[in-house]
Amino acid sequence: MRLRDRLSVVSHPQVMAIVNITPDSFFDASRTWDEQSIAARVKRVVAEGATIIDIGGYSSRAGADDVTLNEELSRVERALAVVKDVAADVIVSVDTFRSRVAQRAIEMMGEVIINDISAGEADAAMVDVVAHYGVPYVAMHMRGTPQTMQHSTAYERGVVEEVAAYFDSRTEWLMSRGVKDIIIDPGFGFAKSIEQNYELLAALGSLCQKGFPVLVGLSRKSMVYNLLDVTPAEALNGTTALHWEALRQGASILRVHDVREAVEVVKLHEEYKKRLPR
Repeated sequence: MRLRDRLSVVSHPQVMAIVNITPDSFFDASRTWDEQSIAARVKRVVAEGATIIDIGGYSSRAGADDVTLNEELSRVERALAVVKDVAADVIVSVDTFRSRVAQRAIEMMGEVIINDISAGEADAAMVDVVAHYGVPYVAMHMRGTPQTMQHSTAYERGVVEEVAAYFDSRTEWLMSRGVKDIIIDPGFGFAKSIEQNYELLAALGSLCQKGFPVLVGLSRKSMVYNLLDVTPAEALNGTTALHWEALRQGASILRVHDVREAVEVVKLHEEYKKRLPR
């Protein structure tokens, strides 16, 4: 079965496990580096119920250091080789805004999801690569770069209206360029204040009605731990609460650090939905 067929109708919410091949991602428990630690992480998240593994070789946390193309390629290639060996049947996503990394991942794996925090704005060739190979594409809303984004949180018309308008225009443009399988990500924590993140979450249902699967990345983010005055390591309970709300409003994919807990939330929410009055 082709990847697009496995994702074409997301009738059941999916759990995407974060596998970071980085030394500086904000949640240190998600970091892996050598083949042994990557394999252990991949085996664990698959056993816990992840249906998608998201490989990232470039930290996108606010203020993160830049990473050269060659270094990102090396990290991603190392991780993908391990995934092919220990979890060949899992759906693979590659978290990159660089077309060279995306193309190399597709060459290695055949079909992958390309998860682009810039929605094609950081690398003009990205859309051509995605369209040429016909792979699913996650387009996320962000302003600036990870190094500058938190200086770009002014939204004249309000964050909800501007993010919605962005996806209206961006998805139309992507489709005009030949991208067929689009997933949208509102970009929680990217060029948004804590208050704006919650405004966006409260209106998530409107994005879920645009006709595209919606991916949410809420896991252990600053909108959780700063509001609760805890550390990222202590933010699992808050994350779980927000995951329930995202599912309630129609999110299709939860991108998470903690797979077992997210799978449990999905299972509980699916059972709850069956009991709702029709």
